[in-house]
Amino acid sequence: MTKLLEPPEGRQVFTRAFTALPEHIDANGHVNNVVYLDWVQQIAIAHWEAVQPADDQAKWAWICLRHEVDYRRALMPGETAQARTWLSETTEGPRYDRYVRIDGPDGAMCAQAITTWCLIEQGSGRPRRVPPDMVARFL
Repeated sequence: MTKLLEPPEGRQVFTRAFTALPEHIDANGHVNNVVYLDWVQQIAIAHWEAVQPADDQAKWAWICLRHEVDYRRALMPGETAQARTWLSETTEGPRYDRYVRIDGPDGAMCAQAITTWCLIEQGSGRPRRVPPDMVARFL
């Protein structure tokens, strides 16, 4: 992935702020790459919890199949990043692509990710096709 991710016009975008705490800083003096990946997961979970009804949250769960991450700008101690996430318009059976962009306080992209998630039924742990009503709530 080389181009900057931007949500399509009119797409629902979920946002969250993350601040670089001392425990996020690595030996190079900036936020460690693993922390960005944790933030990608945190915003995905927060988006799911904000959009889907409690009944869906009790019945369904997501497992991540793939992360593709680009790192561009170091986030320094104490800086607050703005993360945005949105989903693709279509699913592939149980798979759904999520996009996350994390920008520094200057607006420059620090990290961005495309992640592929698989919907599973909590009771059986088996993959299930993403229902149209669930897709509609994300769009």
